[in-house]
Amino acid sequence: MAKYHNKMVRNKRIQAVSSSGEVIEITEKTISKRHKYSAGDKVFFIIDYLFFIVFTISCIFPFYYLFINTISDASLVSKGMINFIPKGINFNNYLALRNVTDLSNSIIVSVARTVLGTALMVMASAFVGYLMTKEEMWKRKFFYRFLVITMYFNAGLIPWYLNMVMLGLTNNFAAYIIPGIVAPYNIILVKTYIESIPSELEESAFIDGASHFTVFRKIIWPLSMPILATVAIFGAVGNWNSFQDSLILMSDANHLYTLQHRLYIYLNQTNNLSNVMNSTAGGGTALDYAQNGQIIKYTISMVSIIPILLVYPFMQRYFEEGIMLGAVKG
Repeated sequence: MAKYHNKMVRNKRIQAVSSSGEVIEITEKTISKRHKYSAGDKVFFIIDYLFFIVFTISCIFPFYYLFINTISDASLVSKGMINFIPKGINFNNYLALRNVTDLSNSIIVSVARTVLGTALMVMASAFVGYLMTKEEMWKRKFFYRFLVITMYFNAGLIPWYLNMVMLGLTNNFAAYIIPGIVAPYNIILVKTYIESIPSELEESAFIDGASHFTVFRKIIWPLSMPILATVAIFGAVGNWNSFQDSLILMSDANHLYTLQHRLYIYLNQTNNLSNVMNSTAGGGTALDYAQNGQIIKYTISMVSIIPILLVYPFMQRYFEEGIMLGAVKG
């Protein structure tokens, strides 16, 4: 008799053909019979599950530790008594950050940069990726190879800075957007994904008189949502976490500092920040929990992490599907 899979198939009846040619109807009760694993299999499964449980905890715990210290009593945090369970829960640390006037402006800059930069990068990756799949494109192989070469070779930091100065992109918000619009790696991912879409869809549209732009807008763009979501995650995380360009290019434009740049400054000037928070609030009791420099570091770090933690779970499904399908071909 044929061997059956050990997983249950609920509310279904399956017909199987045995080695003798007999048709056998398999019900849920039949399928529910589990395969007997050997002792070695069981040991392997136990070790496998334990490893991934420990690995998952090791990834999550730093964020959990950071969060419970920001909502716990400041005196207990300063003594190192908050390790696993929050005590004296309050959110005064987050409320106190409202008194840091330049922090809200940095959040606006980072959000604007992330939204605009990611949107333009996704659109450019989709357009250029689709263009690179067209055999009739003039010098297509040359431009594609030139695009790939830029992934491996660059002029370095000083020539990059001089080039940005020459283009007038210092102390300019456009410096956050323009250099990141064309992302070679993302273009390659999109190009590879588009090549996996059946060409018959495009051919039928061309027969009906559709233009390349119409085909891209009504066929390629909707079908490429998984890989575009993946590219969007790469772009959003990169734009949100970036601070080097702000550090180098915005030396004379404090109002254009990103949140990560502010975080970098705060982590190095915690005592000054505490004094600013005190003087701004006039010594209110809401700031008593934010006097400790360590808590201020925890709180600002958590503020910079929260947006990514909230967005990523909703995009994970598209990310997994897109990155797998986009890497099928070379």
